[in-house]
Amino acid sequence: MAATAKNDSEQLRRLITRARVVLWDFDGPICRLFAGHSAERVASDLVRWLEGRGLHGLLSETERDTADPHVVLHAVDRRHPDSDLVAELEERLTAEELRAVPSALPTAYADPLIRTWTAVGARLAIATNNSPQAVRSYLISRYLLDCFAPHLYGRTQDLQYLKPHPHYLNRALTAMGAAPSSALFIGDSPTDLAAATEAGVPFLGYARNERKAKLLREAGAEDIIGSLAPLLQVLRG
Repeated sequence: MAATAKNDSEQLRRLITRARVVLWDFDGPICRLFAGHSAERVASDLVRWLEGRGLHGLLSETERDTADPHVVLHAVDRRHPDSDLVAELEERLTAEELRAVPSALPTAYADPLIRTWTAVGARLAIATNNSPQAVRSYLISRYLLDCFAPHLYGRTQDLQYLKPHPHYLNRALTAMGAAPSSALFIGDSPTDLAAATEAGVPFLGYARNERKAKLLREAGAEDIIGSLAPLLQVLRG
């Protein structure tokens, strides 16, 4: 999908020029974490684990049929916040994410874009609902950890801070001593947009297909790209 008319090279240049700090979502803009390790299967396994403990009724029918493991995690946390059950479920999801890392599919142009942005002086951080352990493992496998470390902010067992809460973005900004207006957040979901809006950080949506682009547009995103290549072109130019 090509960039929208508003997102021509000049608009991207404006976004990039004012960004001293670039915050990234992980699963989407940097890679497809579950490309070879089905997220749907992970969600089903979490549901079966709950059912095996007699907790079938804890989830609605829609939640039991979800392909998103985070939906299962959120559902249990809403009904049993801060419980041992939530902690164990989060640990199981973290283990699945770590197992998914070796088969994760890098997003096209992400690796050279990250390296180039670092080389020209931007500081990078990750703000994600995924486990920071999985993020670290993936970045090490791609020789990218030095571009981000130590600024990896992701899911803990305190699930109230998952996006759309701006907590991870705010942690990154505080740690890096950066004003929200000097940053740019690249994300691929409406929850990413909501977190950026709440934190006061300019947002650039990445949509690898039209379905993702439609969700972002409907959520109010104004700047959307379908490939990271134009960003790389602007930086190299």
